[in-house]
Amino acid sequence: MFRGANAINLDAKGRLAMPSRYRDELDSRSAGQLIVTIDAVDPCLCLYPLSEWELIEAKLRDLATFREENRRLQRLLIGNAVDLELDGSGRFLVPPRLRDYAKLDKRVMLVGQLNKFQLWDEDAWNALAEADLAAIQQPGAMPDELRDLIL
Repeated sequence: MFRGANAINLDAKGRLAMPSRYRDELDSRSAGQLIVTIDAVDPCLCLYPLSEWELIEAKLRDLATFREENRRLQRLLIGNAVDLELDGSGRFLVPPRLRDYAKLDKRVMLVGQLNKFQLWDEDAWNALAEADLAAIQQPGAMPDELRDLIL
């Protein structure tokens, strides 16, 4: 499982170095093969090991295509999906179109989300993390079943 938030520099060519603590896991799960696509909810990118992405594709393939919302989700996720591979130095190239979508510049955050990562602009991630923390600290803001997970 992938967890934690890592500040990483995007180089001039649009490459990111995967933190070494994740490389062995990515090699064993998918031989360093990754898929990057847009996040359909948040202004960030989702980065999946190929084995996890194949599960998503299977679910998307099984959706009834006569429903517009299903076709919309398929178009957004599959239509924006790009195959990536970790190079010998553990780097991968984020395509310009996807960097533009997520407004990725020099400083990005690689955020573990159990079976995948999210790639965020560092300032956007910090603002969201602060807002999320403030929101859940409000009395009654978190349902009991969620609060029980962390207490």
